[in-house]
Amino acid sequence: MFFKDFKIWETELAGRKLTLETGKMAGLANAAIMARYGDTNVLCTVTASAKPREGVDFFPLSVDYEEKMYSVGRIPGSFLRREGRAGEKAILTSRCIDRPIRPLFPKDLRNDCSVVATVMSVDPDCSPEITAAIGVSAALAISDIPWAGPISSVNVGLVDGEIVINPNLEQRAKTDLNLTVASTADLVAMIEAGGNEIDDDTMFNAIMAGHEENKKIVQFINGIVEEVGKPKFAYESSDPDPEIMAEIEEFCIEDVKKALDTDDKLVRDEALLPIYEAVHEKFDERFEGCEAKLDEIMYLVQKHVVRAWLKDEHKRVDGRGIDEIRPLNAEIDLLARTHGSGMFTRGQTQVLSVTTLGPMTDAQMLDGLDEQTEKRYIHHYNFPSYSVGETKPSRGPGRREIGHGALAEKALLPVIPSVDEFPYAIRVVSEVLSSNGSTSQGSVCGSTLSLMAAGVPIKAPVAGISCGLITGDEGVYGDFMTMVDIQGLEDFYGDMDFKVAGTKKGITAIQMDLKVHGLTPEIIKEAFAKTHKARNYILDEIMLPVISEPRAELSPYAPKMYTLQINPEKIGDVIGKGGKVIQEIQNDYDVKISIEEDGRVYISGIDAEKCEGAVNMVNLIATDPEVGAYYNGIVTRLMSFGAFVEIAPGKEGLVHISRLDTKRTEKVEDVVNVGDPIQVKCIEIDDQGRINLSRRDYLIDIEGAVPENNIDEEGERKPRRNNAHNRRDKR
Repeated sequence: MFFKDFKIWETELAGRKLTLETGKMAGLANAAIMARYGDTNVLCTVTASAKPREGVDFFPLSVDYEEKMYSVGRIPGSFLRREGRAGEKAILTSRCIDRPIRPLFPKDLRNDCSVVATVMSVDPDCSPEITAAIGVSAALAISDIPWAGPISSVNVGLVDGEIVINPNLEQRAKTDLNLTVASTADLVAMIEAGGNEIDDDTMFNAIMAGHEENKKIVQFINGIVEEVGKPKFAYESSDPDPEIMAEIEEFCIEDVKKALDTDDKLVRDEALLPIYEAVHEKFDERFEGCEAKLDEIMYLVQKHVVRAWLKDEHKRVDGRGIDEIRPLNAEIDLLARTHGSGMFTRGQTQVLSVTTLGPMTDAQMLDGLDEQTEKRYIHHYNFPSYSVGETKPSRGPGRREIGHGALAEKALLPVIPSVDEFPYAIRVVSEVLSSNGSTSQGSVCGSTLSLMAAGVPIKAPVAGISCGLITGDEGVYGDFMTMVDIQGLEDFYGDMDFKVAGTKKGITAIQMDLKVHGLTPEIIKEAFAKTHKARNYILDEIMLPVISEPRAELSPYAPKMYTLQINPEKIGDVIGKGGKVIQEIQNDYDVKISIEEDGRVYISGIDAEKCEGAVNMVNLIATDPEVGAYYNGIVTRLMSFGAFVEIAPGKEGLVHISRLDTKRTEKVEDVVNVGDPIQVKCIEIDDQGRINLSRRDYLIDIEGAVPENNIDEEGERKPRRNNAHNRRDKR
């Protein structure tokens, strides 16, 4: 056999076959797995450098989930007709793979590691994201790269009140929950969720159901490791020398405690600068060659202080109680000309969210691997360098910004009104003005304020808060403590950032970041209880007193939106050849028009009168002329026998010369010329569909004109009776 190392393993996941193959493809990687789930294929490769990267104080891991359009039988829609930079969904999937695998690498590893999951075939019923996560875990587990896995990952849905593992395409269309759970054999390693106001107990049960399914796949991967797993390679540890660490800690720890003991990030950073200088001045020469390690040691000293305060003394750096939220403030209408604005401040975290309403033509078009082709509600999150007091040029949003924007979007999407209720495309931009912990949840609160101020009839206000974790020396199986509303330092040195957003009724979004291997059920339950209480407090005491419900009226600067339904068979008439008709309407009335395949027409513009004119014009085009109806038309052609009048684009009728006026007309040009506006009545549609119009009837019916006595209903002179006959009648 050519592929002598080729091996294949099979199991079942949620009633569908899961296959993992190795030894056939990508043989030069440290390990490669072709993961097959149904007809979904994802090639998962992992590679690591032979030597550590010099000059870094972090583990250089990159995770890329690559969507190939050939996997769904489509050619990319870009000009170059090839895949470009990763789309938003691919970036979010990369993050969902990264978050559970990263804590399982040794903290002192500095070798570059690259994880690539390439989607090559997609079965709509079998998620490529889940297939990729399982394939990456298997590849890392059998590789020689040091890693404490494996893990597994599943989707969990809630269909008709029942928990469903890895829902298929039909089930995903009607699920109330989109939950991704990653687990080790014992612990929950990652949670990412979006839900339709799911109560805490139901969410917890769904997480545990996913965890139980993951245990089976972890056992399956462990069996593969036993058969083909490679010994893990030895690496050069980056941990500082214990003796140097102890001496520096003794030298500066009291000064570090004093510097950290403040609620002001700027004051804290300023107080730490002279301590860093003193450490370098005293130890640079003594520990020659270890200068780069001194800053890392200072980091570890601060981490030790913060964790000891929290765990042993229940003391927070800003003096708050363990479950006390920082000072809060909410405002609306900060920007005069925007459609809606709201600012939410929590301590030194401050987010300004701005809402913009647009026509449905402004909805975002998507070119991905799933069935979603457009997005009507868009949430963007910006994190400029000044928000953390740094200087750095803006280079567009990174993965973190895209992930935080998507989290806020997921949190608010369940309360956004349907198109039928509110026919607008909606974009919210959250500008982080100051950052000291959990800006993503600040953007949820600020965006709720902004949407309500803009008059978007959301179903319920949404608030978000984060919960932190400190574990003991024994890890999550020993003592632990959680604290609500973590600030930057507690996030930086703690073990968890458990973000939960929701309404008073239930959870709409969860994102969990960990620095430990996973969470026990007890920690998850406690985090749910604390975040539930905190977000209700934020809603009742801070947000709702500022604006209790969405405004009834939109901003005068927001576009006015009109919706009408036409016969789908008339869509072509409204659009016209080459789009000529619809473009003329848009230009004439200064509006934007969007037409759906089912005949729904959305017309938007700033001027209500012009919008109504466009609505009338579309109705004219889409409605067949009716006998007895009146129309405003334009004269298009003159003939000796009458004038042709366009009553709607593409619809023309004849006004016979005898029906041009209430008096006799000798020449058509005596009454109208080409281009003249004219009011007419439809008096006949013959069996060939020809339309006969009358200006004369319009003048009589609408303007009350009286025809000359000697003009009959056909516009002709009545026959004259001779005088002799009249005299005889009198006698």
